[in-house]
Amino acid sequence: MGILDSIVGQVLGGGNTQNLLINALLGILGNQQAGGLDGLVKQFSSKGLGDIVNSWIGTGTNLPITPQQVQQGLGNKTIADIAKKAGVTPDEATSQLSKLLPQVVDKLTPGGKAPQGDLMSQGMELLKGLMK
Repeated sequence: MGILDSIVGQVLGGGNTQNLLINALLGILGNQQAGGLDGLVKQFSSKGLGDIVNSWIGTGTNLPITPQQVQQGLGNKTIADIAKKAGVTPDEATSQLSKLLPQVVDKLTPGGKAPQGDLMSQGMELLKGLMK
């Protein structure tokens, strides 16, 4: 996770809140000790949000998620950590993550499949696309 944070920080140059939130999300998704993307899917599914998160991975329409559901899915500690990294309140973090999370997961799962191989490289490509 530290390497991913470092590279993303270099690309973004300490950018705006959205970039910092994406950085924090990629850190979570790239953390294989926490289960990475599969761990996130399992975490959301265990809290009754499986249909929503699976829609982001699938090839159909991405279902929306509310800030309250983001809070429910990620948990208070993770939201607090993300908010601190982005320099925002937890409420602002969940509000913005409700828009970003579906996009990030969708872009990291082309063709409806979880990424194989280097998530860091895929995350960097995602950031380049979002910054255009």
